[in-house]
Amino acid sequence: MTDDLLAELLAKPVGLSIPARLTTERDFTRQLEVRGDTATVTVRGQSDEVTEDAASAYLRAQGLDPAGWTVTGFRSSTWTMAGGGEGVSTRYAFTRTDRTSTDGVPLDELLAQVQAHEPAPRRPDGDHGFLVLLGDMQFGKIDGDGAAGALHRTIGCLNRAADLLVEYRKRCDIGRVHVGWLGDHIEGYTAQAGANTWRTSLPLTDQLRLTRRVMLHAVELFAPLAERVSMAAVPGNHGEAARIAGRGLTRYDDSHDTDALIAVHDAVQLNPAAFGHVEFYTPGTDELTVVLDIAGTVVAHAHGHQWKPGRHFDWWRGQAFNKDSAMHQADLLVAGHLHHELVDTDGPRTFIQVPSMEAESTWWRHAHGTGGAPGLIVAITKDGNTNIKEVVR
Repeated sequence: MTDDLLAELLAKPVGLSIPARLTTERDFTRQLEVRGDTATVTVRGQSDEVTEDAASAYLRAQGLDPAGWTVTGFRSSTWTMAGGGEGVSTRYAFTRTDRTSTDGVPLDELLAQVQAHEPAPRRPDGDHGFLVLLGDMQFGKIDGDGAAGALHRTIGCLNRAADLLVEYRKRCDIGRVHVGWLGDHIEGYTAQAGANTWRTSLPLTDQLRLTRRVMLHAVELFAPLAERVSMAAVPGNHGEAARIAGRGLTRYDDSHDTDALIAVHDAVQLNPAAFGHVEFYTPGTDELTVVLDIAGTVVAHAHGHQWKPGRHFDWWRGQAFNKDSAMHQADLLVAGHLHHELVDTDGPRTFIQVPSMEAESTWWRHAHGTGGAPGLIVAITKDGNTNIKEVVR
């Protein structure tokens, strides 16, 4: 009785909403919470409307196949509604029975996949570099089309980037392919002091597994396509391994974003014939950036959470003022974090900010009205010049 009184006193008027054009089910008050292999659906309405079918329908509406979930329990309460009818609130507990959507192959199969990969008989050489720049997949986030959408989009964009490499070779001699993983590959549970936990549909291990396997796909995809292939990963704010009370706890390089690439590096070492020419780079101890020479262009990688929006050159100048930092030699700075494409120049130096791979930030859409324009960026570079750039969607 106390819970019903609390709910009644906390009730509030809600503004009118425009109904969807194609509505096939009646409107209920519903709530979904997913934690790993368990889900709870709360359905509240008139007694004849609050059923297991209504809970299953809500699972489907949120992108979960009810066939893969089984009801394992429920808790129900009733009250008398204002019109005299009986109101019911029921909380259904579901357990996942089909894990094909989040589970991948076991580790031994992953390693077997690496060992079975055949080396290319001849890899193209040349003096130009082909950059593939991406980040902010935020695997596990429910916004937009969720983890499945981000996964398919990332794989598809990487495949299209490989196709573009063939086309750009008609214009340039490309002998170096470099993939920059620019952070926030997972949603994680540390950003915003854990405030996004409810809106994170995949457990941390699943988020990391997706990241590793997408990185492995990129290695297998590009390894046969150039005489020299490299990959670099930098830490993002969502990939931080640990925080306490919303603050950083360990070293700046303690990041799931970079550790995923380290794991792929360790795996591909089992097949040096196929992957011995692939180089892997992550930041040094307590660092956040990676600076590399790619075909004569010094490329600095950062996630982008180190500076305020629009202040990238100010941050770059400050870093370059330190004689011990490789940033003072950089020709090109690449970053993510702000989820939209931006190319800026200052004299001979170029800044490239990649769009996110996630479809949207729902918070941003509510605040500003626009969704995302996801994709990655490919670019051709040589001797400090990065004049050819293309967004791949």
